[in-house]
Amino acid sequence: MRRALLAVLAGSLLLTGAACDSDAKSPEAAPEATPASTAPSSPAPPDYTANTKLVCGKLETLYSGELRDFGAAMGKLITYREAKQTAEAKKAETAAVAELKGVAVKIRKETSAAQNPEFKAAGLTSAAKVDASAVNKAYIKKATTLKVLNSTIEGQFKEWLSPVAGYCAA
Repeated sequence: MRRALLAVLAGSLLLTGAACDSDAKSPEAAPEATPASTAPSSPAPPDYTANTKLVCGKLETLYSGELRDFGAAMGKLITYREAKQTAEAKKAETAAVAELKGVAVKIRKETSAAQNPEFKAAGLTSAAKVDASAVNKAYIKKATTLKVLNSTIEGQFKEWLSPVAGYCAA
């Protein structure tokens, strides 16, 4: 029985050796399994949440400051236009333009502190929209009555601030 067992073991060793040898010579043989890669995966994207919240908090003051002052200047402009007080209307228009430029400056200043490069770029886009309105005065000329101003001013604010609004929506 011992001899039979030794013969079986010897035969299985020969077969195993032959099988390994034939795999090495076969062009269709599967590649050897390689150990799992220990290379680090790509790093997680940076978390800009805290900084974005801080910048958005500063931008929110636009509504209580510069944009409110712009609305007040526009109200005076329209009132003077309706009263046909040209000199005062011209001063009010100059004040409204100055307020609008102040809005653009504040947007640029506050978003320049953003760590998120896309948010920073959105700030530049918003500021450019406000600047364009201050330069060509299209919105200022379009708001001819207080009723028109009241019905369009919120939409105009949204248009100007839409690039940054997506980052500040909570």
